Order: sequence, then structure tokens, then C-alpha cells
Amino acid sequence: MFDDKLKKIKNESFYFKTLPNQLLKLLKLYFRLEVENAHLVPKKGSVVIVPNHSGFSGLDAVMLNHVLVNDVKRVPRVLTHKFWFTTNFSEKVAKKMGFFEANYENGLQFLKRKNAVVIFPEGEAGNFKPSRKMYSLQEFKRGFIRMAIETQSPIVPTLIIGAEETNFTLKQLTMKTIFKGLRIPLPLNLVPLPAKWRIIFLDPIYLPYDVAILEDHTFIREIAADIQELMQERMNAEIRKRGSIYF
Repeated sequence: MFDDKLKKIKNESFYFKTLPNQLLKLLKLYFRLEVENAHLVPKKGSVVIVPNHSGFSGLDAVMLNHVLVNDVKRVPRVLTHKFWFTTNFSEKVAKKMGFFEANYENGLQFLKRKNAVVIFPEGEAGNFKPSRKMYSLQEFKRGFIRMAIETQSPIVPTLIIGAEETNFTLKQLTMKTIFKGLRIPLPLNLVPLPAKWRIIFLDPIYLPYDVAILEDHTFIREIAADIQELMQERMNAEIRKRGSIYF
């Protein structure tokens, strides 16, 4: 039944057209990726999946996509960095990977259609942060909270461990001429290193509030901060107990 659903998906959201499933399986082996608690992601209906963001290359989004499709049996829509949409070619590639520009309208639209939506609340601040800040979650933006309340969608906090040591970032740069204001990373390595990865899904969080609460900006900010703190504490615990990074 799930395979039949995949065949009906439009090409622009069917990322296997760009990254064949077999290649992703090889990457999963390369990273020795372990998945925990996939059963916590709802099998149907709208859901907001909220991971930490790291390792500038975007492999965290790609591998999370792969896990959601193969382990959870859902094809997500990933809201991602606007850099993917700066040229016609890169935009076409992004859409074939199931990537869509990160904005409130896109997220709301997909959730209203009962899709699983992946949102990186740290944004580029997390993805492009220098490696000296690895596993230190940057301030969460609040859009994912608003989307979840407006569509009554559960939030599934998700930890991605290993991407930080796969691609190292020296610093973050801000473009001052072409694409003025666009932030990009200054990488140390372009070839991904074979760090051992784990993707851990945490318990869903339900926010049964009326949409009127969206006017309370302090309340929304506090919920986002609480979820960030929850993820940071669990992240710290997982990092402390893990063994070798590369072996």
C-alpha cells in the first residue's frame, strides 16, 4: 500500500529521482546510522518534525528524509534554506528532493494537507555555525509552534547526532555583494567524514490551544524555548554516553 502511495507522488517531491534509494542506503551504511524510536512519529495526519541542524552540507536533512520514508513510511516535506532556490537549476534539484523554501506559508499549506513537515527551527544559525559550537542548539525560531497550533499538529522533537563531525565549519560568512545578506558556511572539509550517526525521535508534544493564543508572543516564545531546552538536555545526555565518533 505504501509503495502505491509513493508512485502517486509528484516528481517535484519525489526525491528518489535525484538521490536513488540505493545510494541513500549506502550512505546509511557509511555513517553506520542507527535510528531510535521511529514508532513515535505518527503514521498519518499532519505532524511537525523538529530536528537540530548541523554539518553545513544538508546531509542531515537528506538522511532524515531517508529514515522517514523507509522506517516511518512517510514522505516528508522539508522546509530548507533559501540558498537552494537562488537558481533555476538548484531549485529544480531541491524540489525533486522534497525540499521547499522555509517560510510560514509553505509549512502551513503542507500541514493543512495532512503532510509530515520537517522544520529546522535553528535555521541557518544552526546549520552554518562554527564547529566549536557543535551540539549547542541555537535559538529556535517560533514559526513551528505557530504552525502546530494553527493546524493542531503534534510536534516530534528529533535529535541528529554525527552530522557535526561529518562536515566541519570554520565560520559563517555573510554575503555583501551577490545575494547580499545571504549567510553561507566556510567549510573545513567537503568530503563527508565517516562519523557514526544516530537519529533519535522523542515523544510527540501536543499543543491543544485555541488559535487566539498565537497573539500571546511571550507564551509562544516560552514554548519554543522549553522545547529547545528539552532537546538540549537530551542531546547533552546522548553525547556524554556515546562511544567513539569514527570507530
